[in-house]
Amino acid sequence: MPPTMAQISDPKIAFAYLRPACVLLTREPTVTNVETLSGQLKEVNDATLQQLQEYVLFPLRFVLKVPGPKKEKLVRAVTEAMSYVLENTCVQSWETLCDLLSELCLCLCSPADPGKPADTSEELKLAVLRCLDALLHAAYGDIVFRLFEPIMLPGVGAAISLLLALGEKEKSRDVQAAALKCLQALTVQCDCSQDHVVPSLEERRTMGSTMASFLPGITMAVARIITGDLRQGHAVTVRAIKVWSRAVGLVMEDAQLQASEPWKTPSPDLGKIAQLVVHRTQDWVKSTAGKLSVLLKKIVSCTSAHQHWRVRLELVELADHLLDRCSQSLGECVGQLLEALVGAVNDEEPRVRERCQVVLREVSQRNQSCSSSSAQTFTDVLSENLHSLATSLPRLMRTSDDQKKLFVLNVFLGYLKVLGPLVSVVLNSAAHLERISIALMQVLELDVMDVSIVEERSYSSTIETSSTSPDSYTAHIQRKHFLYFTDEKILSVLMEICRTLGYYGNIYLLTDHFLDLYRQSSAYRKQAAMVLNEIIRGAAAITMAAENQGLEGEGRERSATKEDLTEAVVSVMEEYISLNNWHLITVSEETDRDRQDQQLLSPPRLLSISNSDVSNINANSLQVITSSFGFPSPSSPTSTIHQLNSNIWQLCIQLEGIACFSKALGCDFRPLLMTSLYPVLEKAGEETLLVSQAALGSMWDISKACGYPSLKELINENSDYLLNDISLNLHRLSQHPQAPRVLTVMLTHSDCSLLPLIGDIVQDVLMALDLSYDHTAALFCTVLHALMKALVRWFPFSGKRTCESARPKQTSTEQEVLNVCQFLLDYRKQKELAEGIGIEEDNPEDLEVPPPTECEDIEDTGGPDMKAELPSHLSITKDVMERCIHLLSDPSLRVRLKVLDVLELCVCVLSEKENELLPMAHRCWPALLQRLTVDDPLAVLRAFRVLCTLGETCGDFLRRRVSKEVLPKLSSSLARQAPISAKAGPVYSHTVAYKLQLAVLQGLGSLCQRLDLGEADLDAVCEACLPYLSCRQPIRLQEACLSVFRHLIQVDPDTFWFTLNELHCPSSYIPPHPDLQPVQLSGMGRPRDEYSDNVLKLLEEEFGSLASTVNQPVS
Repeated sequence: MPPTMAQISDPKIAFAYLRPACVLLTREPTVTNVETLSGQLKEVNDATLQQLQEYVLFPLRFVLKVPGPKKEKLVRAVTEAMSYVLENTCVQSWETLCDLLSELCLCLCSPADPGKPADTSEELKLAVLRCLDALLHAAYGDIVFRLFEPIMLPGVGAAISLLLALGEKEKSRDVQAAALKCLQALTVQCDCSQDHVVPSLEERRTMGSTMASFLPGITMAVARIITGDLRQGHAVTVRAIKVWSRAVGLVMEDAQLQASEPWKTPSPDLGKIAQLVVHRTQDWVKSTAGKLSVLLKKIVSCTSAHQHWRVRLELVELADHLLDRCSQSLGECVGQLLEALVGAVNDEEPRVRERCQVVLREVSQRNQSCSSSSAQTFTDVLSENLHSLATSLPRLMRTSDDQKKLFVLNVFLGYLKVLGPLVSVVLNSAAHLERISIALMQVLELDVMDVSIVEERSYSSTIETSSTSPDSYTAHIQRKHFLYFTDEKILSVLMEICRTLGYYGNIYLLTDHFLDLYRQSSAYRKQAAMVLNEIIRGAAAITMAAENQGLEGEGRERSATKEDLTEAVVSVMEEYISLNNWHLITVSEETDRDRQDQQLLSPPRLLSISNSDVSNINANSLQVITSSFGFPSPSSPTSTIHQLNSNIWQLCIQLEGIACFSKALGCDFRPLLMTSLYPVLEKAGEETLLVSQAALGSMWDISKACGYPSLKELINENSDYLLNDISLNLHRLSQHPQAPRVLTVMLTHSDCSLLPLIGDIVQDVLMALDLSYDHTAALFCTVLHALMKALVRWFPFSGKRTCESARPKQTSTEQEVLNVCQFLLDYRKQKELAEGIGIEEDNPEDLEVPPPTECEDIEDTGGPDMKAELPSHLSITKDVMERCIHLLSDPSLRVRLKVLDVLELCVCVLSEKENELLPMAHRCWPALLQRLTVDDPLAVLRAFRVLCTLGETCGDFLRRRVSKEVLPKLSSSLARQAPISAKAGPVYSHTVAYKLQLAVLQGLGSLCQRLDLGEADLDAVCEACLPYLSCRQPIRLQEACLSVFRHLIQVDPDTFWFTLNELHCPSSYIPPHPDLQPVQLSGMGRPRDEYSDNVLKLLEEEFGSLASTVNQPVS
């Protein structure tokens, strides 16, 4: 019939239509006849085909029953035709179901050995398996459950053995997958999209009792498939995991075992079959669970890290299925199931991760909602696994690769998340708490052998830039290095473990326990501090909200209240900032600086300031004080790099902890600032870069947590008690040597509103400096330097002095416009005066009395004996500058360098009050001159910088002194060093001599221009600098020399145009008229030499317009 026609719906017509083909096939079982019948079957609709099912199946079954060998093609065609019938109809007869099952199994098994699959083609096996699957799906109503009656044990067992053999031994992936799918359908566990019979609890109990006989064979064979060759493909493995989990779930289901009826003696009619029946007693369940645990361990180890995500996802489904149905009967397996489940918490595949989180949440909810006895058992399993894993964790972290370490830690974290609030119950066990804490201590051990940590030093410039924004300090934070891992993901999981402990655990128990570890062993101190920091963070639910939502689906009350959290923070912070744990050695005492500090802070010297009777000092008590503050006695051995690095990291972790505590408490941390802010400021002034950066980061976090917009507000709002502590500690410097550093940090990060409050403290510092400048100069100079930098920042110089000198200002040559007529008139007047003409004529304008200057008006208004009171910042600056004058001759180079820096800043501040600046400049000149002429090159370098600053601010006041006492020596020094630098190699740029040359050349030009030096001085400078125009000099010296000449050209352009052209003249100058003499310059006609490039550059830059006109003859 044409395919376009409608299907036959009348049973009589269909019977008449199909009968000839069925009869012919019975008489002649050929492939052609089978195909003919198959084609006709498709012309009959499903309802009609259902009525004719047994009639149609008879000839097909008859072909299979014919004795003797049959062609594979014929069997295949028959099974395909049967598959079509079964897929579109229902099997309502138990006899039909049983017979077809037996006949199809015979098609698969070997005639010689019915227990083994036949050696047939893959296509035939696939066709038979497809037909068998269709048969099991077509079983109607309750008849399928008759397969699980005791009498059917041999037949079902044969089918299961055959399917397992095909799934395990067959090389074709398709045949393996089809066999395993049939096995699922045979146990009414199929998960395909077709409609399936849903068994009741009683039917499931019957099925479970029957399948218990086959459970050992099914689980062992399928486990071999799961752990077999990876080349079989992920589809086979996924299907095998489904078969294993469904089979175990069916037999070991808790609901069946709890509702099982009393044991009934098998019927005598069963005969030997009765021996196959299994009674699921408690002993049998326990024994079976133990054997399944062995298989499950193999399955989890092979699939937890499988390369295909679908296999890992199916492992999650297996754990979910068995934990949901068999958590009581499979008590021994619960630990492994949870391990498989929590191992996928951080899977790289989002679908696995999301499904795992859902399952974990369901497991956690089931655990919390079930009865107390089962919950206790579940908690016991989890806690036992946690204890076991914690015991092996250090070994695994030492011996495994990073991927395995990450997996193990994710499992550890998963246990904590599944336990949830029960973590606090588990931690009540001393054995568990001890094992978990020791594991964390060993895993988090730091590698403290990096030399650069000790070498790096902080500088005020870096501290100031870090104060501008909270993001600037984070760019320089040193990464922690651990002994047993390098991957940042591992550290992230470890920190999350600690936070989870804090979130669910008892905050008092945890802080007390880890504080005991912190105190007991220096080896565990840094790790304990890291754990404590994260525990507090977790208890405050920082970064825990999202994770908690993902696990439990709804929020919960935190175990720690705000009061609990505050008490825990106070106890931990007190331990952190105690004397022994806060004042640690971070620099080697063998450095020159530390020897000076040790000498400076020795108690006898400091106490001698206030007590002349030094002999009565108790040496023992003083030794205790000094050693507690990290200043070891001279006899003690030098601290090793290991110890110094360990101290540095401990301080950094403790500073990070204080920042964590502030975030945990928020604005409630403000009352604790009275005890915590001063120690943090101490460490912000540390010379060790890592410590100072950690302290600055902590300051930013504290200010943000407490609601301060910046560090300035943080310090200003709390300046009262900070300054009070500084004032008290300055009087007891031997016991509180860090007080000056705190003041330095406050000055660095505050503003001018702090100035009225620090006046008395500045006087205390200056008084202490006066009384013991031999020993405290180095320490207090740092404070004075920070003070002056703060004043320069708070009171920037506007460029207008309050009292200018009476001389008129010189206009720059760039602003002058050459007036030839006026020039000739002035020249004529000067010539007449030189010849005595017109002297008697007085110019009335010259007799006018100039009006008083603004400065004189201001000074006269107060009366002859009254002087206006200086602003406080100028008064402080004068006092500081007085001390600098005396300290400029200190024997310590370090002190002299620092004093010169302070002096330069003092000059900048006083520059707004010239009447105060000039007398001070006069007083400091002799000492400054010594530093400029007879001192270490480093001191000369700094002193010249001070001189340049003085030249910018004092101007004419220094002209004669510089001309007479400084310029000759600077010029001779430059001339002496020029041939050396011209011949030197690239290493020369790292020497002090080079840096001194560079500094002098960079500042000399502006100094000459500012002081308006005379011709002789300018000639001397020019003579000394000319050698540096050579291309043989280092590049930076050439650039600095060019800057000198640019300034000199501003002072006297004609002279230096002539000087440069004498050195090298780029072209000849043709006179505009024949009567004029030709211009002859020494540089004309010279070949290109080492000076040519720089001379040409100067001529083009400064005289470019002039050169372009004179190079052309005038017509």
